[in-house]
Amino acid sequence: MEIKILKDEKNEIEVEFDNLTIVEILRVYLNKDSSVKFAAWKREHPTKNPILKVKTEGKAAKKVINDAIAGIDKELDSFEKDFAKLK
Repeated sequence: MEIKILKDEKNEIEVEFDNLTIVEILRVYLNKDSSVKFAAWKREHPTKNPILKVKTEGKAAKKVINDAIAGIDKELDSFEKDFAKLK
């Protein structure tokens, strides 16, 4: 997966991803964090990559994204274990 940081400040970050599904999952998890004041993505055209914009208060924007990724990873591990029990 290709990731490109377009803007990187302590409380604001803009990141371009090449995968819309990942951006949407991240947006959902980011909006669960109380320190996130804004998390949304945009795409100028369907042929362009989506850009995730995050604004925070109290936590660094990169930290919030890392926390969201950790939460997603933990939930996927749990899902994998539950699915394996079904066999």
